[in-house]
Amino acid sequence: MTRMFMAYLILFILAAVPMTEAYIVIPVGIFGGLNPLAALTVGVTGNVLTVLLLIVFMDRFRNWMENRRKKRDGPGKRNERAGRLFRKYGVPGLALLGPLIVGSHLTAFLAVSLGGTRRAAFLWVTASIIIWSVLTAVLVYFGVDFMGAGDKKTFLRKYLEGA
Repeated sequence: MTRMFMAYLILFILAAVPMTEAYIVIPVGIFGGLNPLAALTVGVTGNVLTVLLLIVFMDRFRNWMENRRKKRDGPGKRNERAGRLFRKYGVPGLALLGPLIVGSHLTAFLAVSLGGTRRAAFLWVTASIIIWSVLTAVLVYFGVDFMGAGDKKTFLRKYLEGA
């Protein structure tokens, strides 16, 4: 396996892990010297794929979350905030703001648990992942270029090229 493939595989895995959102790991990849468009594509794909799996296996995940909540004695502040967002703005509002508060995976779970359809939750959360990921990727890309860091070898580029 090449080093470049490994870098993108790690980016995919990190984006797929709950609470390690695509909009967080994509800038790390870009700062590290990965191609911005490829990093964006791989990161979004990893994040969206696990959100889809979560929605498909919703019942099992719901049981796991309920057992976890019972051990903690209540829903927690973050879940309460997400519930308020849902009551005020519905699935679209929760999906667009939720990933910043509780993460995209928990947002999808809450959107369905609080009364949204699986289809609406998936579409809105996917749109949210794409919007936040593109926004952070563009800001990082132009920020790096604006600072002139694009001319220097980055830490990841040195590793990938064998330093």
